[in-house]
Amino acid sequence: MQHKPLDGIRILEIGGYIALPFGTSMLCALGAEVVKVERPVVGEDFRRHQNDASPYFRQYNTGKRSLSVDLKSEEGVALVKALVPHFDVVLENLRPGKVAAMGLGPEDCRALRPDIVYGSVTGFGAGGPLANRPAYDTIGHAFGGLYSLFSDGDHPQLAGGLSADLVTGLSTATGVLAALVGRLKTGQPQRMETSIMEAVSALTIDGITQSFELGDNPARTSRHPQAQNFCVKTATGEYLAVHLSSSQKFWQSLCRAMDRMDLAEDPRFAEYRPRESNYFELVPIVEAEFANQSKDHWEKVLTEADVPFAPVLSMTGYLEHEQVEHLDLVEWQPDGLALIRPPWTFDGERPDRGDRAPKVGADTRSVAGEVLPAEKIDELLASGVLYADES
Repeated sequence: MQHKPLDGIRILEIGGYIALPFGTSMLCALGAEVVKVERPVVGEDFRRHQNDASPYFRQYNTGKRSLSVDLKSEEGVALVKALVPHFDVVLENLRPGKVAAMGLGPEDCRALRPDIVYGSVTGFGAGGPLANRPAYDTIGHAFGGLYSLFSDGDHPQLAGGLSADLVTGLSTATGVLAALVGRLKTGQPQRMETSIMEAVSALTIDGITQSFELGDNPARTSRHPQAQNFCVKTATGEYLAVHLSSSQKFWQSLCRAMDRMDLAEDPRFAEYRPRESNYFELVPIVEAEFANQSKDHWEKVLTEADVPFAPVLSMTGYLEHEQVEHLDLVEWQPDGLALIRPPWTFDGERPDRGDRAPKVGADTRSVAGEVLPAEKIDELLASGVLYADES
C-alpha cells in the first residue's frame, strides 16, 4: 500500500461545488481521510443528479467518504457535533455565519475538541461590506482583476478555465497543511480562513506589480504587455507559443532558429526596450517565418537553439503527451475518466487518487456508527434525518 504524508489525518468537509472540495481532494490524495457531509438522497449539487457518475463530482471527490445527514434537523446537527472530536480538521464553505448558526462554528467545534483545525472558505472573506455576497469562479475573476488582464481591446473576456476556484482550493489545502504543522509544533488549535477574493490575489500579483512599474493599470490585452511572447501558426496548422522573457540570449536564439540574424541587428528589435515598443511591428515578421515551416521543423530548431516554447495543446493533447505520462500526472479510471493527481511527488512517487467517488450516503452507517448504536441509526434513517446507500 502506498504510504502518504497525511495518513491518519481525518477531515470533516461541510460544503460543496469546487473550491473547498478541490482542496480536500488534494488532501485526500495525500492520505487524509475525508468525510463529506451531504444532504439526504440528492447529495451535493455537483452530483448533478448523476450520483457518483458525474465527471465533475468525481474529479473533486474521488477517494472521499459520504455521510448523508439533514443539517436542518436538530438530531442531524447533534450527530455531526458528536463526530467532531473524532476528526483533526473541520472545513466548511457555506455562507458566513451559517455553520455558526447551526452550532458548528469554530468556537463550538473547539469546545468539542480543543486542538481542532477549523477552516472556512468564503467568497469575499468572513467580514466586510461584501461578506454576504455569493461568489463563484467568475466573480473571483472579475473582482480580483483577472478579467481586466484577459481582454481584447477594452472588452474583458471570460476565462475558459476555473482558475479562481482552483487556486482557492490549493490555498485551502496549503492553509490546512500549515495549520496542522502549527498544531504539531505548539499543540494549539488553529483557525484557517481564506476566500476566493483572497486566493485570486495570488494570480494577480504580476498585474499589480506591472501597475507600479508602469505607473498605471496594465494594458487591457490578452497578452502580458511587457512580455516578449508570441503565439504563431505553423505551415502544418498547429500553433506554438514562444516566450522570450527579458533575457537577451533568448531573442538571439529565436533569431538564429529563424535564420534571421538581421533582426538581431535591427534597431527596432535589437534590445529589450525597443522590442517592447515595437512589438506589433515584430509580430507579423515572426508569424510569416513560422508560417513557412512545419510544426516538426520548428520544434526541432527551437529546441536546438534553446528557445523557450511549447505547443499549444488541447486538453486531449495534454493528457496524451509523453511528458505528462512520464510524470504520472493522470490517473485513468476504468471508464476512461482522467483524474488529475496532486502536483507533488514524495520520494519520487506521486500519490494516487484512491477509490471511486462515493455514492450519496455510501458511508453513512459506518461513520454514524462511530458515535451512535445501530438501532439509533436505523431510527434516524427511517425518519429521514440520515440517508444511506444500501446498494
